[in-house]
Formats: sequence, structure tokens, C-alpha cells
Amino acid sequence: MEDGSKLLHKRREVAFNNHPTERDTEVWKTFNNRFQEVQSVLDRNRALIQQVNDNHQSKMPDNMVKNVALIQEINGNISKVVSLYSHLSTNFFSACHQQRNNHPDADGDGND
Repeated sequence: MEDGSKLLHKRREVAFNNHPTERDTEVWKTFNNRFQEVQSVLDRNRALIQQVNDNHQSKMPDNMVKNVALIQEINGNISKVVSLYSHLSTNFFSACHQQRNNHPDADGDGND
């Protein structure tokens, strides 16, 4: 995560011309938290997939039955990741649009 935080900080500096406002900082904190949440769900899925594989290789009937619930959880987690990314996309667009409106000469002509 350390490298990700450094990269996020660098992007924030570039995006806000090295002068982030309090709102900008909050927006980036929210993005960072959401990305960490996504990573947590993906890490959980990795562990679930490994368990499914182990159960499958064991060929034990009880383990095969357990795989049904594990696969259902994986599917639910995929839906959660899709939803988180959808919200991230919407929030990012809104933040960029608001940033542009707050700095009208960002495009050089003062028009939106």
C-alpha cells in the first residue's frame, strides 16, 4: 500500500496543480478508502478461490457442497466490486467536473 499511497499523492499534486484545497484532500481520501475497500474484497475472493480449488482437489463430497456457498460469496463479492467501481467512476467524474468549474481558466479560455 505504501507505493500506492505515494502514487496517489503524486497524482493528487498533478491534478490539483500542487495546491489542493480541503475539498480536494477529502475527495482523494474518499477515493483511497474506496480503492482499499475494493482491494480488500479482491483479497477475500483470492482466498475463497483458493479454498474452492482445495475443496475441488480433495474430491470429498462435503467439500464439494461447501464450494456452492463459497462460489456464491465470490459472485456476491464481484457484484460488490462492480458497484464500488461504478461509484468511484461517478464520484471521480463529479469531482473533476467540480474542479473544472472551480477553476474556469484551467482550459485556457475561461469557458466550460
